[in-house]
Amino acid sequence: MEEIRSFLKTVALFADLPDDAMTAVAGSVERHTIAPDELLFREGDPASSMFIIEQGRVQVQKAGQKGTQVTLRVMTPGEVGGLTSMAVEKKRSATLRARDDVRLLCIDRSRFQQLLAEHPPLVRSVMAFLSAKVRGKTYQLANLLEGKETDTRVRVAFFDAKQYEQQSFEARNEGAMGLQFFEARLGPTTARLATGFPVVCAFVNDDLGAETLEQLASAGVQLLAMRCAGYNNVDLKAAARLRISVVRVPAYSPYAVAEHAVALILTLNRKTHRAYNRVREGNFSLKGLVGVDLHGRTAGIVGLGKIGRCLAAALGGFGMNLLGYDAYPNEDYAKRTGLRFVGLDELIESSDIISLHAPLLPETHHMIDATRIARMKPGVMLINTSRGGLVDAAALIQGLKRGHIGAAGLDVYEEESDYFFEDRSDRVITDDLLARLMSFPNVLITSHQGFLTEDALANIADTTLSNIREYVDGKRGEALTNVVLPVG
Repeated sequence: MEEIRSFLKTVALFADLPDDAMTAVAGSVERHTIAPDELLFREGDPASSMFIIEQGRVQVQKAGQKGTQVTLRVMTPGEVGGLTSMAVEKKRSATLRARDDVRLLCIDRSRFQQLLAEHPPLVRSVMAFLSAKVRGKTYQLANLLEGKETDTRVRVAFFDAKQYEQQSFEARNEGAMGLQFFEARLGPTTARLATGFPVVCAFVNDDLGAETLEQLASAGVQLLAMRCAGYNNVDLKAAARLRISVVRVPAYSPYAVAEHAVALILTLNRKTHRAYNRVREGNFSLKGLVGVDLHGRTAGIVGLGKIGRCLAAALGGFGMNLLGYDAYPNEDYAKRTGLRFVGLDELIESSDIISLHAPLLPETHHMIDATRIARMKPGVMLINTSRGGLVDAAALIQGLKRGHIGAAGLDVYEEESDYFFEDRSDRVITDDLLARLMSFPNVLITSHQGFLTEDALANIADTTLSNIREYVDGKRGEALTNVVLPVG
């Protein structure tokens, strides 16, 4: 009983039921096991029970015009079927066939009607559940009438989509899937646009908290495909509760981001951005443009994943001494490359240039704070092309004002979502920290463009479309290649 109760709490239809109603529902179900390729129900059979998929996958098939069975979709654990047959006698509208070992929880019509009479909260849950389904069908009908949906291809809604992304995805997709691109960012107020799309593709600054995910689940979304490596903006526990699989692109082009870090380093060191502007104004003075030789100086790389290693190779080519910090140091790699793994504090104290390539986790949030900045070498250069939240921007500003930090190159910013990727040139920047950072001549800010190469965009599109194809083939949860699972 307790096992069934725990499972039903993850099902959208029953998730908000009080304990007594949940116990009554759990005590009313019958568990059935179906072998692979076995029929659950046949189209046209009397429908006298509803069911919830507890385990396995079920193919929903419909007889085509030529008598062949057409697979409409694949149902996965947590999905509910036959609910409308609980009100009136009707026939099964499709054939359901087990794709692998399937376990169902079934409730017959008479018992369910009794539960509705005895537990009013269940009535409210059913109404809310069906209302969400109706809203979804309404938007699908609107799309049909506008000619947006004329085939049975899987439909994917892209949010915060820019033209260069659309071009890349459409070129790699070659018409295999129905792609719809929305300029709006995904959040609680825009989630309804995903109605009728089983797959949503989102980006780094979309709001994927519990409220947004709940709306996506109500709209029928089953897969959230992040077209980026980071997923700190996704509430993974809420996604797991709502049975939404989350996939990402763990590596699209480490060279792109590493090379952008090198570009920031070289630009800040030799002041080429300032020299460019001077020369265009006819000013050929070299005053204030003095740099240093990188050769023989020390670079500290925080995070030696694929991007960090690409940067190490590049900076090693300049003849720099390399220090590295990583939660899981690879000494074999260090021996092969000449990089020396040290503790974070030693790296910070010893490096002339510090470049951040760590993920944003609770333990890495503001890893560069006032205390660590004070321990840096005077005149240090700080580079961040990873996640804005790694750096305490207020502490960074104080370090710049004191002259303790000689230069900073930032491709990311903790509160970037209101500005980055958009044209804000006609508006006042109201973020005081960002505005102050932009005022320093020794700070170079780019708009999260480290990934922006043709090669990286192609890899992002290829991996994302591959992730979606796995979903189309019926994979869910841990079966997906690049799935992101909740911790704890």
